[in-house]
Amino acid sequence: MNESDIKNLDGLKIGFALCGSFCTFSKALEQLQHLIELGADVTPIMSFHAASIDTRFGTAESFCSRISQLTGKNIIRTIEDAEPIGPKKMFDALIICPCTGNTLAKLANGITDTPVTMAAKSHIRNSRPVIIALSTNDGLSNSAKNIGTLLNCKSFYFVPFSQDDPYKKPRSLSADFNELPEAILNALNGIQMQPLLI
Repeated sequence: MNESDIKNLDGLKIGFALCGSFCTFSKALEQLQHLIELGADVTPIMSFHAASIDTRFGTAESFCSRISQLTGKNIIRTIEDAEPIGPKKMFDALIICPCTGNTLAKLANGITDTPVTMAAKSHIRNSRPVIIALSTNDGLSNSAKNIGTLLNCKSFYFVPFSQDDPYKKPRSLSADFNELPEAILNALNGIQMQPLLI
């Protein structure tokens, strides 16, 4: 895929969902801003924890404020507000960035108890792509089976990922968030971006 293709996201309607991998929020927000710069119409979604927990990486209020400023939109942060995503066909693509092992497990097992999992469930009713950007410390242990499950499910696609710290955290996996625009365009064409493991 050439650079001009990646730059052409003009008018694409994207749901951008964040889960509670707080250490990757800065990278995720860089990509959210990048998608907007590429012309996408981005609507933010946050899990209950992502929208409410203060951590050493920043306060929930500061992150929510920045996300609303970047997108110019209110954040979808309740299950009730996420439910109409599918019936109203709100998005061409839904991104979960970062996607924690907890959310990954829920997606793999059909559990819908957060705004993010409801957004995914509602969105895929239209056979439209959900793009997952992993960030989980147990990607090569408990979450491995859930990655395998979703790789075999229609409408789910992964941003290429790798071990982010093989010696200190040998089971941890993290997506290369910089690959997100290309992963989206591939997913819209029904293609899992390759190589998946980087």
